[in-house]
Amino acid sequence: MILAAACSHSGGSESDTARHGDNDAIGVSSGKIAEVTAIELKPSVFNHEIVSNGHVTASGKADVNFQAQGVISAVYVKNGQRVEKGQKLGALDTYKIENQLEKERNAVAAATLEMQDVLIGQGYDPEHTENVPQEMMRLARLRSGLEQAELSLAATRRELSDATLKAPIAGVVANLTTKPFNMTGSEPFCRIISDRGMEVEFTVIEGELAMLKPGDEVSVSPFSDPATVVAGRISEINPMVDANGMVKVWATIGKSAGLLDGMNVRVRVRRRVVEALVVPKSAVVLRSGRQVVFTLEDGKAIWNYVTTGLENLDQYTVTEGLKAGDKVIISGNLNLAHETDVELKIEN
Repeated sequence: MILAAACSHSGGSESDTARHGDNDAIGVSSGKIAEVTAIELKPSVFNHEIVSNGHVTASGKADVNFQAQGVISAVYVKNGQRVEKGQKLGALDTYKIENQLEKERNAVAAATLEMQDVLIGQGYDPEHTENVPQEMMRLARLRSGLEQAELSLAATRRELSDATLKAPIAGVVANLTTKPFNMTGSEPFCRIISDRGMEVEFTVIEGELAMLKPGDEVSVSPFSDPATVVAGRISEINPMVDANGMVKVWATIGKSAGLLDGMNVRVRVRRRVVEALVVPKSAVVLRSGRQVVFTLEDGKAIWNYVTTGLENLDQYTVTEGLKAGDKVIISGNLNLAHETDVELKIEN
């Protein structure tokens, strides 16, 4: 229930003012009515909010490059393009590889003929190798050079396959600077960033660690677009406090929703705290550098020093100075003094 009151200033005695340290209270001018509203203080659920800065990282990413050295003949993708796993990214000039492949096919054919001669010399029919003992077949392949020729052919076939670079994961192409007709180098051809899930890494102070647990809900907003809010949940909490008293926390986001790898973001963590005495931030004013809340008692505005605990964007929890059932003034309290007379009016 919200209570509304009209108050007139009786000032309060100088001793009362001094007793409450009212060195910077303004007071309400004589004859001027101040409209105030109030709430009855009751234990309630408090949505605690921790705010931190962090950055986004992709849940999966891969730097890809050609396995072989050569001249790049084609680039099939561009930065920002989404690719599927196995999709072609680029290709090398394969003239030398194909030429080598043909030579090794011929080498295999020649070695096969040589192996058949070895088998015939041992009295076996090369057309029915199933009748040749396993050890004799192994020796025939070694003597003919067929074993080595087949290994070389397999390696060249693999090199030809590697001349076409394919995406190892589905995602978005990034860091692509390579152009056709240039030699491959030590730098990756490009990076593939998975867009099926993102992570946010952020830090909290040591004193807030006890308030967090895996599974807590977070909301993430990029600095570049604060209106965009993406939901996620805490996935990991590093069990170490660094030299600055900070703890690393990670949260997962199901969909990227426009967030990019490396993006700076604002992170808000929310937890529900039950049975707390909660007041709006508008109820708390500063007097002589201390927090004060005015309550309504017997037709007067009473000055109360308070100690606040947790806070979010709009509210504080009060740990000392108030009790359940107090009628707390939440507006029109900036100019009040201790024991200002009020006329309480109740509005539904």
